Amino acid sequence: MKLRFFIHLDGSVSVSDNGRGIPVGFHQKAGRSAVEVVLTKLHAGGKFDRGAYKISGGLHGVGVSVVNALSEWLEVQIHQQGKIWKQRYERGKPVNELTEDGSSDHTGTTVCFQPDSLIFPEVEFHFDIIAQRLKELAFLNEGLRICLQDERTGNEKEYCFHGGIKALAAYLNRGKNVIHQEPIYLKGEKDGVKAEVAIQYNDGYLENILSFTNNINTMEGGTHLSGFKQALTRVMTEYIERYQRVKEKEEMPTGNDIREGLTAVVSVLVPEPQFEGQTKTKLGNPEVKTIVEELTYSSLYSFFEENPEMARAICEKVIQAARAREAAKKARELVRKKNSIDSASLPGKLADSSERDPKESEIFIVEGDSAGGSAKQGRNRRFQAILPLRGKILNVEKANLHKILSSVEIRNIVAAVGCGIGFDFFLEKLRYYKVIIMTDADVDGAHIRTLLLTFFYRYMRPLIEAGHTFIAMPPLYRVRDSKEDHYAYSDSELEGVLKQQKGKKYSIQRYKGLGEMNPEQLWETAMNPETRTLKVVTIEDAIEAEEIFSILMGDAVEPRREFIHEHAPEVVNLDI
Repeated sequence: MKLRFFIHLDGSVSVSDNGRGIPVGFHQKAGRSAVEVVLTKLHAGGKFDRGAYKISGGLHGVGVSVVNALSEWLEVQIHQQGKIWKQRYERGKPVNELTEDGSSDHTGTTVCFQPDSLIFPEVEFHFDIIAQRLKELAFLNEGLRICLQDERTGNEKEYCFHGGIKALAAYLNRGKNVIHQEPIYLKGEKDGVKAEVAIQYNDGYLENILSFTNNINTMEGGTHLSGFKQALTRVMTEYIERYQRVKEKEEMPTGNDIREGLTAVVSVLVPEPQFEGQTKTKLGNPEVKTIVEELTYSSLYSFFEENPEMARAICEKVIQAARAREAAKKARELVRKKNSIDSASLPGKLADSSERDPKESEIFIVEGDSAGGSAKQGRNRRFQAILPLRGKILNVEKANLHKILSSVEIRNIVAAVGCGIGFDFFLEKLRYYKVIIMTDADVDGAHIRTLLLTFFYRYMRPLIEAGHTFIAMPPLYRVRDSKEDHYAYSDSELEGVLKQQKGKKYSIQRYKGLGEMNPEQLWETAMNPETRTLKVVTIEDAIEAEEIFSILMGDAVEPRREFIHEHAPEVVNLDI
């Protein structure tokens, strides 16, 4: 099976496959062609014909008809029964009948459409976002070849993975030191439900489990994920009790210990999935939990019995995690105490705001005492808090929780934000609705920003997912003429400012440090809500985010070197 996606020069998109094609016959009940019914009527997709597909990713059968309705125009071309059939639609309505247009020696469907600019404020397709989703689909459908081509830029991607979710687990661990080279692969089927599980441990301290239902990324998990976690805990606990001796009762692992360093993919195909909410991000079928739990428990325990060396290596990793948890207990309790909103327990360097409503408050995490001093003097004390950092914080990608909690700077961040850390993170305790990273516009500043984002992603991820994390954008340049100062936030803005200068009597200053600005300048350009620019930090693709953080911040050097070589041509301004 092959799929081809094209982003055309005019901004339209076409999608082609070599499947059996949308039916072109006359639909007696509707009084029109089956193609027109599919493209114009809700709930008319193949999912609602029980004989069409055993498994479908769609839930309501509205996908292609909604695309048609929201498109300025859409054209469909079907190769079927040795012929080519075509039809055109404009804003969801057919402008002609389905007509025969030549002969064909293959089958398949091509749909080309242009999003309606009267409906969408932005109609530009983003290559990277589409590429990541197509890569995900290629992993989940072993042997499926997907090609993506962007005629606007010449960018091309082709995906085809032999190994399915087993290959995906290995891909997610790229750049990490794995405990066993080959991912463990389990699969089974019961009552029409097919389940696959891939497991691979690394020597890190974080869990990364992706779950899918009918190729849909169930980001909120659901019954399949619950079944997997419960079975994994049972297998590991029973195996350790039987074969591995632990010194103390407290060293018996918990579920969190067992999932430390775990990378896993759980994928199920369910004939009639029940999702919680319209976004389809959490599976609700209770029977799926039992099926996945039984499969994981029986298959994984048998695998451990047949592969004792690998089992012992994984168990040792789990036992070490339990011991580290006990060692971190005191430090974690200390952090809990510092989560109190009582100012006496907050970091000494924190200049807190007077506002007590978190929705009206924001905190700037700034680089160094110099920038902190300017920010403290320039801020609005009513709703803005300042927390200066002393140098670069710990790279949490390479440290366990015990070491992380021993870092004064990280403890200060955790105490100031107020939500806790890791498994003890509670978003409802957030003290500021905007957590803003404000660092210098140089290499060191970028490094500190990356270290902070790594910490937030790994140990305060709900903070990002809920949209509370921001990056301040201080200006890069100040252009001073005889009358006033002009600020530019990019090279293109600088060119525009310079074009407006009628005399060549002006000076240009390139800011590399926030400390180079006086408090009034810092307030006006980076902190004043009426004039500043903030970038909200989002996670558009979990697989891509996991890969980037592992490559850039992990121990393995070779993937980082490859990344640098691949992206070096994209560098515009290199600051060394």
